[in-house]
Amino acid sequence: MRIQVNGEARDVAATTLAALLRELDFEDLAVATALNQAFVRKSDRHQARLKEGDAVEILTPRQGG
Repeated sequence: MRIQVNGEARDVAATTLAALLRELDFEDLAVATALNQAFVRKSDRHQARLKEGDAVEILTPRQGG
């Protein structure tokens, strides 16, 4: 299915947000996620179903000044 990931169109096999993180090698990283502009908690990613055209944001923490 085709979705947007961080503003970029991608074809993915994943059907849940958790599976998408696994597919994109983010599974073991500390990240924040949003699905269609709504924050999704880590504990809810397995239930967050993806569908054609969805927009996903995956944010990694940064440090700096």
